Amino acid sequence: MRRRAILGYGAPGVGAVALMLFVGWWQVDGPGGPEPIGQRPVALTAMDFRLTDHEGNAVGPETLIGRPTMAFFGFTYCPDVCPTTLSDISGWLDDLGDEADEMNVVFITVDPERDTVETMAEYVGYFHPAIRGWTGPEEQIARVADGFHATYERVPTESGDYTMNHSASVFLFAASGRFVIMIDYHEPREFAVPKIRRALEEETEGAT
Repeated sequence: MRRRAILGYGAPGVGAVALMLFVGWWQVDGPGGPEPIGQRPVALTAMDFRLTDHEGNAVGPETLIGRPTMAFFGFTYCPDVCPTTLSDISGWLDDLGDEADEMNVVFITVDPERDTVETMAEYVGYFHPAIRGWTGPEEQIARVADGFHATYERVPTESGDYTMNHSASVFLFAASGRFVIMIDYHEPREFAVPKIRRALEEETEGAT
């Protein structure tokens, strides 16, 4: 009888624990959690860099101010993280429908040695048409990454070539240039899309 009672209460108990763990994740590491202050990107208005988009146009932080921005760092030779994330972004933009037209969406290379304007143009052409590819001199890429607090490093491979390790999160900024929140790698769509809408809905007045 006692065993039956324990089994009877087991499922609700496990459910309650799971709910508590989910709420804790949401508030600490999930969509409801704050970004660590020391790792938050600075506002776009405080950045200073000069790059070139995949159509050969000069771009900088001022290009992004005035509309909400979604930005991702990566490289065209990336075997899995970059195509997966850009495919995810394409799906999120499809979910947004006409709202996607109100956003800047940029893919910034961390491998400018191989990612020329022409290479970026071909690569972003495989994904949603709203996605822009940005490249430029190595020192300018470093300045962008510094402002975003994104990390990357060149890693030699056994073949004598190299690959790149880099931050895998997507950065969201309000139209004012203020950083809003990040979307983690492989974050479920039901969490990612509301975060994007949060950036779309941010008021620009009073933002820094």
